[in-house]
Amino acid sequence: MVLLHVKRGDESQFLLQAPGSTELEELTVQVARVYNARLKVQRVCSEMEELAEHGVFLPPNMQGLTDDQIEDLKLKDEWGEKCVPSAGSVFKKDDIGRRNGQAPNEKMKQVLKKTIEEAKAIISKKHVEANVCVTLEMVKDALDQLRGAVMIVYPMGLPPYDPIRMEFENKEDLSGSQAALSVITESEAQLWWAAKELRRTKKLSDYVGKNEKTKIIVKIQRRGQGAPAREPIISSEEQKQLMLFYHRRQEELKKLEENDDDSCLNSPWADNTALKRHFHGVKDIKWRPR
Repeated sequence: MVLLHVKRGDESQFLLQAPGSTELEELTVQVARVYNARLKVQRVCSEMEELAEHGVFLPPNMQGLTDDQIEDLKLKDEWGEKCVPSAGSVFKKDDIGRRNGQAPNEKMKQVLKKTIEEAKAIISKKHVEANVCVTLEMVKDALDQLRGAVMIVYPMGLPPYDPIRMEFENKEDLSGSQAALSVITESEAQLWWAAKELRRTKKLSDYVGKNEKTKIIVKIQRRGQGAPAREPIISSEEQKQLMLFYHRRQEELKKLEENDDDSCLNSPWADNTALKRHFHGVKDIKWRPR
């Protein structure tokens, strides 16, 4: 199995295994699905953190309005009255005005937060350093855990316009958001390795050979963006170590220059003719008159 270290730009994403005989059309779609699924988990975790703190989403026509404005316009949050957390709620106002402030109690909040941490651990980029591969099934399992936690805390479900529910139902609308810039659709996905585009019409072995123990760094990006930047010759950590070595070497040379004092050469023990004069008996002869 060829080990693929998938990157987006210079940032590591995850490890993936694939046979060398894999069609690149299939591999590109697989990489794009795992990449986008990880982004979905990150978005859901981010919204669930807000859910644990401030409750469910307000209707779009009530978001950003003050209490007085809502009262003047006679607006009512009907879904907010239905979608209440189990074991009661605690009011915690959302300063941004996106959520209704009816947060779950401390026990239910911990259920959400613990599940969020577990889901983040499943898709963590630290798996790259630990040499652990991430599969689409693992990412789906993280989503299922998040969905289960929401069902425990909100047995009546979430409003249809809540971004968490929309993410679970694959109805999310990311247009105009920063998150949309990160998503790469399967049809637009393009893999690059060693400044070469991995064309979908070929197989992986056409580029990396038949050695199944090969490890390569592939970069995913949108079609038409051109070749990504090449990998640096040395990693950032190796560069830091190299700079540290040269800094220490310069300090050592600086100390040697400061200690470069040749006054010791006038000392008796530094006289290379002292032994000769000792045997000739001409030691300590003074030529000046007394």
